[in-house]
Order: sequence, then structure tokens, then C-alpha cells
Amino acid sequence: EDLTVKTMRKRYEGLLLVRSKAVKGKGAWYWSHLEPILVHNPDTGTPKAVKLRCGLCNAMFSASNPSRTASEHLKRGTCPNFSGAYRPLGSSPPPPAAGVAAAAAAIATATTPKSSSGRKRAAALSSQNQQQQQQQQQQSLAIVPAAPPAPGSLPLHLSGGKEDLGALALLEDNVKRIKSPGLKPGSSGGGLTKEQGEAAIALLADWLYESHATVPLAVVEHPKFRAFLAQIGLQGAASRRLLAGPRLDARFEEVKRQSEARLGDALFFQISTDGWKRRSIFPISPSLALDLVYITINLPNGSSLFWRALPIGGSGGAKAVEAILEEAVAALCGGSPERCVGIVADAGKAVNKALREVESRRSWIVSVPCQAQAFASLLRDFAKRSPLFRSVATDCLKLVAFFSGNHPARTLLQRFQRDAYARIRALAELAEAAATAAASASSSSASAADRDTVDPALALLLPDGIAASARALHAIVADASFKMVYAGGDDPAAREASEIVLSQGFWKDLEAVQAISRVVAVMIRDMEAERPLVSQCLPMWEELRDKLMDCCARHGKDQASIMRLIQARFTTNYHPAWSAALVLDPLYLVKDANNRYLPPYKILSSEQEKDVDRLITRLVSREEAHIVLMELMKWRSEGLDPLYAQAVQVKETDPATGRVKCMSGQSRRLVWETCLNEFRLLGKVAARLIFLHATSGGVKSWALKVAGKGGGGFGGGFGGLGRVAAERAGKMMYVAAHAKLERHDFVTDEERE
Repeated sequence: EDLTVKTMRKRYEGLLLVRSKAVKGKGAWYWSHLEPILVHNPDTGTPKAVKLRCGLCNAMFSASNPSRTASEHLKRGTCPNFSGAYRPLGSSPPPPAAGVAAAAAAIATATTPKSSSGRKRAAALSSQNQQQQQQQQQQSLAIVPAAPPAPGSLPLHLSGGKEDLGALALLEDNVKRIKSPGLKPGSSGGGLTKEQGEAAIALLADWLYESHATVPLAVVEHPKFRAFLAQIGLQGAASRRLLAGPRLDARFEEVKRQSEARLGDALFFQISTDGWKRRSIFPISPSLALDLVYITINLPNGSSLFWRALPIGGSGGAKAVEAILEEAVAALCGGSPERCVGIVADAGKAVNKALREVESRRSWIVSVPCQAQAFASLLRDFAKRSPLFRSVATDCLKLVAFFSGNHPARTLLQRFQRDAYARIRALAELAEAAATAAASASSSSASAADRDTVDPALALLLPDGIAASARALHAIVADASFKMVYAGGDDPAAREASEIVLSQGFWKDLEAVQAISRVVAVMIRDMEAERPLVSQCLPMWEELRDKLMDCCARHGKDQASIMRLIQARFTTNYHPAWSAALVLDPLYLVKDANNRYLPPYKILSSEQEKDVDRLITRLVSREEAHIVLMELMKWRSEGLDPLYAQAVQVKETDPATGRVKCMSGQSRRLVWETCLNEFRLLGKVAARLIFLHATSGGVKSWALKVAGKGGGGFGGGFGGLGRVAAERAGKMMYVAAHAKLERHDFVTDEERE
């Protein structure tokens, strides 16, 4: 088989080489119309044959004898689009089918000597071929000669000069379309087929829908874009009205049908809501603060479906959240409410209260808060309550206030800062943000202790801003001009700023704060990209503890306060499903001395072991509680067959991230549904727990970018048509969200750049 493939490739490459020489005028005339094609096996993808494709009519022939193919197909009139001009591409103009090129060649040759090659070839033509050539010329209105003008004859002149070439091309297209209705205008028979053209337009439409935050639909009306479409034979196939109208409607209905079918096939699912609380821990533009909650559906097979974006009416209270969750469960489940086995939502006091209420009324539902949001809240805890973070933030704020509010100091900073304008502006913005935060705190009902602390969001921004200007700050305080202006020590702010910059302890503390923040931020980013499951929550929090303990040790900082804050946030977010899913997930089975793969009960506390029993019995009926506990005891003592356990735990390196991860995540659930039939009740519980996601989101961060574009976004993309534009915007979001969920791609083009 390998020898056959090599032979095919060698034959194909040889034909390509021969054709490339012929194109340059060093080969047979027919290579201007015949193109070598390597045909692949649709099942294996390996080459199976070498063919010749006629560029005029798309017919396929064997590549065994190109000369015979040319004689039978081209010379004998089998090809309906061949004009009888037998000459290589590089030596003379093409036949009338390419009228524009022929006219251009005729104009260009007005001042150049004529070659005798055309006369020699013409003399060699048979009478039959000459008659065919005359017929073809008559059918094309004799506008462009099929052969170059003979010596002494006048070249073709167009009254409008080269500007007439476009109109001439249109005329030739019309002639050819009348002669051969199956061909696309503007092509020489080698353009896209109808199916290929439709597929290309569908891909273009999907790309525009998904990229509408940065690429408006008006791009299809751009002259250069329309010229590009015309070059590939798709002129008129992609208009703004078509993409925003019938094609969008058809695509929306198609995606909706597919979504409903996939939802109907799933025995159970999890509802994911995002939008109750902003994902970012930093302030964002008010124009992006939309009162919408985005609801997606997580299926057992690992895929997700976008359902809808619901307005919350500016009210984020527990009752409003609870009402929306109940409405979503009722709408999605219909007459089978047990199909919804879980809810995950971005964290917040009102949301957490609503989750508990829904869970208390529906015992089969497991409601968990989003762990990405929990880690973001942990960063705010550090900024607000950690002595290390508060000390660094206070000193940074003093530096910002001095160098942005003092004109001589600001002038010196501008002189020493390489990218002065950006840095000065950044410090000014930080100072303005600090003033705003201070005013807000003083006018609120916060306690005196809270009013004296730096705003958490600002405290997380300040260290990076100061670290970026560290070299310039050191140069300023050591500069003679700075010492001359502030030599007297009358300005306490200048003296304090100088002491902070010269303090090695300050820079070490700032570096430690940056390192701790970076660890948490990277884990948040990884969670949003990888979407961990509930069974990964306990290992994830343990990983966070280990990383921050190591970080504190490397920077020589006390870890006690950091660990206390981690434990407090862990306790707030902990759910018994974390422990239950961990012991039921085959991925975390541990091999013991007897070669058995057992659940990791050893890493659970005694209270967490009780949580496992309580949660599992809650998810079954009272009559089945004692049976499921017996099955749990058997699972704890016997575990899983080593062969299946090893198969589930096979890991591979992700080429995109370079990380090692489970090769088949779905096998963790499928083992319970196929190989562990003796655990009748426990298997049902395990299948419903293992697939639950621990993070919400994925759509909101992208949708905010889209909806916040204003004129370039949904409304502006449809000319401000009000209700109609909003309806089309919703359809576009629905189509694009499904595509992005299918690819697990939630990053906008701007964020990639």
C-alpha cells in the first residue's frame, strides 16, 4: 500500500512539473486546459488515483495518457467550451472564453513584434478544427479573435481603452452563460460548483455572525470584498440583506432544530446561568453592564447548548433569581422535571440563596456556585483583608497620588519614563479611580474600617501599575533635580514617596502580591477555558493551597492570613456534591497494595464522608436509601476492575496547552452506565453527578463584547431598525453562541490580539 501511495504521489508531482513548464511556454498546448488532480480515498484519506480535470467543463479523465485525452476531448469537439485555440498559456493569449485577457493581450502587443509561433500552429490545424474555430468566433460575435493577429494586421483597439475591459468581460460572460447555462459567469468552466458555492457562502455567513462584534455585516457591501467574491464566481450571492434576512432566518431555524433534537436525546442535563454577577473582578465600561442573564444547557456527553438571554429587570434579589431559575427548569423539562439534575450559577449572596431554595424544593437537583467566580472573590478577599495586600496597596496609592498630582514630580517622571505618556495617563487614571472609590466609600453605609481600606478592585490594579514604572521611579528619586526641588524636606508627601521607592521591603512585598495574584488569576483563566467538573473542585482548591503556600515561602511571607482567607472562601462555596462526585469519579480512584482501584476516601474529612452519604441518599427515594448505601459500601471496598480503571485514567498531552489531561472524559460516566451494572442505584447517581460542571459562563464574556458594540454591534448592523433589529440580533447571537459552545471557543478576536 505504501508503494502504491508513493507511486501515485510521484506521478502527480511529475505531471505538475510538466504542466508548470508548459505554462511558461515550454510544453504541449493542452496543459493550459488540463490540470492534474490527486484523488483521495474518502474513508482512509490516502491517495487512490491521479486524474486530469478539464478546466473548461470540469470533466475528469485518467492521467495515463494526457496527449490522447487532449486529442479526444479537446480537438474532436467533445468539450463544449473549447474554442480550438491550441497554444500554451505563456506564449499567446487564451481563447475567447477568456475575453478580457485576450483583449488586454491585443492592446499590449500593439507596439511589440509579432511572434511566428501562432502562424506555424495555425498552419498545422486540420480543416475540421478551422471550421470549429470559425463557428466559435461567430458565436462570440467576433469581438476577440481566437488567435493572435497575423503580422501586418491591425491590433484590436477599444474606444474606451483599458477601461472597456470590464464591460467586455461582462459581455463575454453573458455570451458564455447563454451558450453554457451550467457555467457560472466570470469563470472559464473551472469555478466553484453550485454545491461548493453554497458551502462557501454558508461558511462566510457563519463567520460574519460569530465575528459581528468586530466585523459588521456591511463589509459584504465593500467594493473590494465584492470584487473578491466576483473573482471566485460568487458575485451577488452574499448581500447584506440576504445575510441579515432569509439566510439568517434559515440558519437560526436549522440550529434551533438541531439544539432541540440534541436536548431531546439527553436523559438529563444541567442548567448553567451567567450574568447575575460580573465575571471580571475589575470595573468594566458601564455600556457593557447589561441586565441580562445568559442560560446554557450542559449535556452528559460534554457538549453545551445556548438556550436564551433573559432580562433580569435590574433586580438581582433572591426572589427574582429564584423565579428565573424555576421558569427555566419548567420550560426545559416540560412534563419531566427530573431531567434537570443540576444548576450552576455565578456566585453572589442572592444567587446562592436562590440556589439553596431551588435545591430544597427539588431534592434531585444539585445547585452549585461557579468556582471561577469563587476564585475571583478570593482575590477580592485578599485585597480587602490581607495585611500584605493592604499595606502594598496603601503605599502604591501614595506614590500614585504624589506623582500624578504634583507637577514637578510628574514632569520628572515624564522625562525618565520611556513610554511617558501612557504611564502618566495610567497613573492619572489610577488616581482618579482612587478618588472615586474613596468618595463612594465615604458616602456609603460601610463601616469605618472598610472606609479606611483601599477599594479591592483598585488594590489589585495598583501593584501592576507601580511595578511597570519601577525603573523610572528609582531614577527620579536618585536624580539631582528631584533632590534639589524637595531637598528641604518640607513636603511630607515627597519625603514619604521617596522613602517608599527606596525601601527594599516595599518592592519585595509588591513582588509577593503580584505573584499571589498571578497564581489565582491563572487558575481562573484555566477554569474558564477547561470548564472543570464538580468532582475536580476539592483537588482544585487543594492545588490552590499548595501553590500559594509555596509562593509565600519563596517570598518569605507569612502564609497564615492567606490560608485563613482561603479556608473562609472554601467554606462559603463548599457543596457536598464535591465530595460525592470525587469518590464516584473513576478518574480519581487510587491503586492500593492489593492492586485494587478504590475511591479516595482518605483525603476526605469525617464530615465530608458524612456529606457523601447524605447527598447520595437524598438523590434517591426513601425506599431506596438503604440499598444505595449498601452499594456505596461495596464500591468503597471493591472499587473498579483494574483494567477499566486504567483505561479511564489514560492521559495525553493537550497540543494546545501542553498539559496532561484525561484522554476520554466521557469514559468516566460511561463506565457506570455500561460496566458497573451491579450498582443499579449508585450508578444512576454517579452518572448524574460526574458530568456536572463547576463553572458557569462561556457565553456572557463573549456576548458582552458583541452587544456592547452599539453602532457596530447588533443594532447598528441592521440600520437601527428597533424591534426588527433586536429580533435579528437575538437570532445572530443564538447561531454564534451555539458555534462557539461547540468549539469551546469563548475568546473574542480582540482578546486574542
